[in-house]
Amino acid sequence: MSKAKIGKKVFDTNNCAQAVFAAYAEDYDIDKDKALSLAIGFGAGMGRLQETCGAISGAIMVLGLASDYREGDGRDKVNHVFAKIRSFVEDFTKKHGSHTCRKLLGCNLLTEEGQKYFVDNNLRDKCCDYVQFSCDLLDKYLAK
Repeated sequence: MSKAKIGKKVFDTNNCAQAVFAAYAEDYDIDKDKALSLAIGFGAGMGRLQETCGAISGAIMVLGLASDYREGDGRDKVNHVFAKIRSFVEDFTKKHGSHTCRKLLGCNLLTEEGQKYFVDNNLRDKCCDYVQFSCDLLDKYLAK
């Protein structure tokens, strides 16, 4: 099963960041429940603050794991990972017009009105698309 399909399945009962991160967790010997716990706070742009999209945050955590960074690896490795992250966010933004949850959804999830708008307009489907896109894009970055 593709990572995008796994992410979609996880997203059925979890948030966007959890879905992306958990789709890859086992590849890095991380228990799925631990992955869900680690990523929970990044959903809805970090605790519903609607900053960076949680699907991107989940991917950033995976890119960090893939770097296999160790203490003492130095600035060159950090700079390499940061460049990959910036590129990933740029690719996501090119496709979707923004990297922030608030702009992607067009509502304020901290308000009752915004949460109602989210439900009434089936925006969870949009978020699911962001999860699947992030997984597909992440697959390309991990293959490099």
